[in-house]
Amino acid sequence: MNLRIGFGIDFHQLVTDREFWLGGVKIPHTKGALGHSDADVLLHAICDAMLGAACLGDIGVHFPDTDLAFKNIDSKILLRNSFALIQQAGYNIVNIDSSLCLEAPKIKTYIPEMQKTIAGILSLQVTDVSIKATTTEKMGFVGREEGLIAYATILLQK
Repeated sequence: MNLRIGFGIDFHQLVTDREFWLGGVKIPHTKGALGHSDADVLLHAICDAMLGAACLGDIGVHFPDTDLAFKNIDSKILLRNSFALIQQAGYNIVNIDSSLCLEAPKIKTYIPEMQKTIAGILSLQVTDVSIKATTTEKMGFVGREEGLIAYATILLQK
């Protein structure tokens, strides 16, 4: 059995006057993540984990922020396209484990919808997509609500 593990991480600054997208779900909040795309840190971390596990580079290689074609793009499209790349390389996803680090908003009630969204795009069962959340106990840029972080680990099988 040919198994590959990938790890992804993404950071984005939080600003006013931006929609807040997380795990492919729009979440009501006073701030949103700043980025070239919709700045969905969770989907970006999952893309990087997938691409890295298959040794295909990272999200910036395939969807550079210097390309206007990706300006304000829905990150679900990036996730779908990253999935197509790993499938072309002969891989399928076994499971995903991810963690979100942010002070606000509280996202516990949105996690099932995020799992369903991600599982649907990646042809997985909802139980194959783990999403956890934590805070930094008010420490650092995350604690000051200046930004957020997502981590993702993925297992691929050839």
